[in-house]
Amino acid sequence: MGPKGARLRRSSFRGTWSKVRTAVGLPDLHFHDLRHVGNTLAAADGASLKEQMARMGHSSTRAALIYLHATQGRDQAIAKALGQTLKTAAGTKIEN
Repeated sequence: MGPKGARLRRSSFRGTWSKVRTAVGLPDLHFHDLRHVGNTLAAADGASLKEQMARMGHSSTRAALIYLHATQGRDQAIAKALGQTLKTAAGTKIEN
């Protein structure tokens, strides 16, 4: 919202954005960084590349892949899930 409660205009966005990022202790945060964070979190939560492309409005996988980053701990979660899948496929009892 703009200063008077109306929709934020492009002309006043920079000042508002500067105040907000300073207030939250992230003065060097770029607005576009939010796109990276949001889509990295969506990928970590299991969004497929096609879903990511739809969210971001990309028609090419190359463009969408720019926004996908490996997240700490994700490799371990993938390995655990693969292990569970293999145990299920082999007909063994799954232990947690």
